[in-house]
Amino acid sequence: MDGHSPPATEASRLLTLQRAAQLKEGLPSARVRTDRLYQLEDMVRKRAQSFADAISADFGNRSRFETDLLETAVTVSAIRHARKNVKWWMQPSYREVGLNFWPGSAWVRPDPLGVIGIVSPWNYPLQLALSPLVDAVAGGNRVIIKPSEYTPNFCDLLKRAISETFAEDEIAVVLGGPEVAAEFSRLPFDHLVFTGSTSVGRKVAASAAENLTPTTLELGGKSPAVVCPSASMVKAVKAIAYGKFINAGQTCIAPDYVLVPRERMIEFSEMIIAEARRAYPDLGPDYSSMVSDRSYDRLMSAITEAEMGGAKVLRHPAPSDRARRVLPPVVVLDPPQDSLLVREEIFGPVLPVIGYDSLDDALDWINQHPHPLALYVFANDTREQNRVLDRTQSGGVTVNGTLLHIAQEGLPFGGVGASGWGGYHGKAGFDRFTHQRAVFKTGFFNAATLLAPPYGARARQLLRFLMR
Repeated sequence: MDGHSPPATEASRLLTLQRAAQLKEGLPSARVRTDRLYQLEDMVRKRAQSFADAISADFGNRSRFETDLLETAVTVSAIRHARKNVKWWMQPSYREVGLNFWPGSAWVRPDPLGVIGIVSPWNYPLQLALSPLVDAVAGGNRVIIKPSEYTPNFCDLLKRAISETFAEDEIAVVLGGPEVAAEFSRLPFDHLVFTGSTSVGRKVAASAAENLTPTTLELGGKSPAVVCPSASMVKAVKAIAYGKFINAGQTCIAPDYVLVPRERMIEFSEMIIAEARRAYPDLGPDYSSMVSDRSYDRLMSAITEAEMGGAKVLRHPAPSDRARRVLPPVVVLDPPQDSLLVREEIFGPVLPVIGYDSLDDALDWINQHPHPLALYVFANDTREQNRVLDRTQSGGVTVNGTLLHIAQEGLPFGGVGASGWGGYHGKAGFDRFTHQRAVFKTGFFNAATLLAPPYGARARQLLRFLMR
């Protein structure tokens, strides 16, 4: 390819190349898939420090420990889980055959879809690019990744790492801005995975629909945490503060807001700020920066808007620093209903706390808004836990904790309604990126031949028997 060719043309070229290779190779064996997963793990482990450095440079400061924990370790765990199980996932699943079709046999075989496109975001650039890749490779597919242009250092490193590890007709990376992403989503992939905002997700779904490309959309939304009357306040505070302020709140399943019994709002809010001070006493290297000036300015304006609207605001004592895009943890009590903090996904270290008079009121509040990607329930009473689960919908749930459901390889990760559709991770991801192909094989005797035209007395007698 000419070095001056536009990246969108590069994506189209790679799609053609990978599809031809897929047709030539046929069904990849378990050994081939396992080898590719070994190569991927080796790539991630050898470059873990380089990936962490690149991501930190893109953010201004990104906690190395958080990158190692939430990206590298999670990705390696997913690879090992898939590698251990892919041989069994690939086995055909035999199904019941009706008496009328004996001695035939029926089964479902999970065949690769072909070429999978992945559009990954900036907030967890390693994990959210490679986690769906793991499941796609386990499914026997080839993959092209379009990472976010907001993390240019990471993007360059990922492209170099992938090209040094895999042939471009196996796995490849395409770089570029919004125009490349738009063109990418219009290509006739066999499946397209997008992780990002709901507004962009709508555009991706519309573009993919032009080619009837099936999609998996992970779109986030305002994920609530419900502190029920029976909850341990101490445990709830620690879990919610952790889930909210890790990566400076730039997590798609971070608790977006908290619903608390009204009489405990102030106590809870003060405890959250105290926990934030304990976890990040000086907002040093363990506290991440906002990814852009735009993100920082948007949240500073949102805090001011809420405060001017009469909300009480509690702040971490460390000063804000726009030059380094460091926004200390903030708690906002009962922000105005029409404020940005209530209307939009926050995606930063600002936590609205909303009081409720009864648990039913809290659940009504949740149900008045689009279905979130995650829901967090804090309750020691099992009846309260079930009441929240029975009366709400969300992509996934952690009970008496935050974020932890996403780390379970045995659970699908995905949204519902406005927070997206389709789930992956582990077996669910393998199923998502394979075609469950139905196969029926006739036995030594095929009863259907007795029902072929011309329809005589024997055929009519057999039809009456089938309709008995």
